Amino acid sequence: MLGQFMTPAAVARYMTSLFTIPSGGSVRLLDPGAGLGALSASFIYRWQRQAEAGTNLEVTAYEVDGELRKHLERHLASCLEDATIGSTLAAGVLPYDFIQAAANPLDFGTRANFTHAIMNPPYKKIGGDSMHRKWLRTCGIETVNLYSAFVALALQMLVDGGELVAIIPRSFCNGPYYRPFRELMLRLASIEHLHLFGSRSKAFKDDSVLQENVILKLVRKRKQGTVTVSACADGTFGDYAERVCDFAEIVNPSDPEKFIHIPRGERAAAGAPPRHFPHSLADLGVEVSTGPVVDFRLKAQLRKEPGADSAPLLYPCHLEAASVSWPQPAAKKPNAIALDDGTRRWLYPTGCYTLVRRFSAKEEKRRVVAAVVRPSDLGAADLIGFENHLNVFHSGKRGLPEELACGLCAYLNSTALDQEFRAFNGHTQVNATDLRSLKYPDARALRRLGRWFMQAAAPDQAQIDAKIQELA
Repeated sequence: MLGQFMTPAAVARYMTSLFTIPSGGSVRLLDPGAGLGALSASFIYRWQRQAEAGTNLEVTAYEVDGELRKHLERHLASCLEDATIGSTLAAGVLPYDFIQAAANPLDFGTRANFTHAIMNPPYKKIGGDSMHRKWLRTCGIETVNLYSAFVALALQMLVDGGELVAIIPRSFCNGPYYRPFRELMLRLASIEHLHLFGSRSKAFKDDSVLQENVILKLVRKRKQGTVTVSACADGTFGDYAERVCDFAEIVNPSDPEKFIHIPRGERAAAGAPPRHFPHSLADLGVEVSTGPVVDFRLKAQLRKEPGADSAPLLYPCHLEAASVSWPQPAAKKPNAIALDDGTRRWLYPTGCYTLVRRFSAKEEKRRVVAAVVRPSDLGAADLIGFENHLNVFHSGKRGLPEELACGLCAYLNSTALDQEFRAFNGHTQVNATDLRSLKYPDARALRRLGRWFMQAAAPDQAQIDAKIQELA
C-alpha cells in the first residue's frame, strides 16, 4: 500500500487554476507521484489554451507503481498528440522512487530548475530508521510523512519564483512532529492560497480517508504577503467562497511552533475569536498533560468496580455535560485501578482538574469537549487515575483552585475557542501540545468566569458564548 489516492477531475482543474502560467517562454512542470496523470493533464490542457508560438512545456512525472505507470504514459501520450501548433510539449515518465531520486546528491543539482510543481502525494508515515528518512536527511529535511517529504523536496527543486500547488492532509498545520517541515516551508516559500475541504471523504468520495484536506499554493522565495483563503464542502465546489487574510491571521508571529491557522467563514457568527487573549498556560501557572494511565499496560490492575484497595480511574465515558459522573457500572470501561507499587506513580492526588477528551467524533458540534472533576465526585478517594485518552489541566500534578478549573472548563467549551482550534487542527485528535499552544484570558478573568459557571447550574452553549464575549 503506497498511500496514494487519485485526484478527481474537478479538483485537478481547480488546482491548475491557481497557477500563474506565462503565455510565452519555457515552463517546466514537476509531478511527483503522478498516478494516472490527472494533474499533469489538467495543467497541460490549461497551458495549451494560452500557449503562443515558440513556447514550450516540459513535464517530468514520477510514478513508481508499474501498473499505474502504463496508464500514465498512455494518458500523457494522448496529451502530446493534441499539442498546439508552433509550441513544443514534451513529457517524461520516470519509474523511480521520487524521494530516493530527488535526494541523490549526484543528480539533484541538475533537476532543481522546475518553474511549477503540482501534486497529490502519497500519505504514509515514514519510519524513523527507514531509508526514506535517511535520504531526506541528506537534503536537510526532517519530516514524518511522505506527503510533507514530497512538498519539501519539490520546493527545493523549484527556481526562485516557482509555484507549487498540492492537495495534502491538514495534519502538517499543527503538532510538534511537523514543526521542522513548517519551518522549512515558511523559510523557502510564501503561502499564497489555502483551500479547505470539509473532509477527504467528500472531496474524494471513493476513498475512506477522513482527514480534512487542504489545497496549498506556495511560491518559492517570494516575500510573504496576504493569503487567499477559500473553502467548500466537497469536490463539486458548489458552495465555494473565499476571502483575503493578513498573514498574521494564518501564522501568529509570536508562535514558536509556527502553527498554521485556516480561518473558517462561520467564525464570525460566534463573535470574535479568542486569539486576542494574551496569556499562555505557563502565565497562569497551569500545565496540561496527557493522562498517564495507559490501560493496556496495566490490565491486571484494572477494576470494574471500585473498592477499598483501588483508586478511581476516569475515562472519556465518565465526562458528562461539563462534569464527571463516576462510577459508570454499565460502561464497558473499568472504573478503578488497583493501588499498589506499580500503579501509584501514575496517579494524581484527588483535587479539582479540568479534563478534555483527546478524541472526538467527526460529527460532534465541538471538537474541544471539557469537564471538571471535583473531589466530591469521587467519594473519599485520596488518589485518582486519568486514562490516556484524556488531557488533564493541573498544577505540578496537583489539582487547581476550583474557580480556576471551572473557568478553564467554560472557556474551553466556548464556540469561539472551538472554532479557533479547528482553524489549525483538521482531525479529531486533541493533543496536549495543541491545548498548550492556545491563548487564554488572565487568571483573574478565568476565576471570575469560574464563579459564574459554578453558580449558573449547567449553562447552555448560548450562555457560555455570551459570557466569553464579556471577557473581551
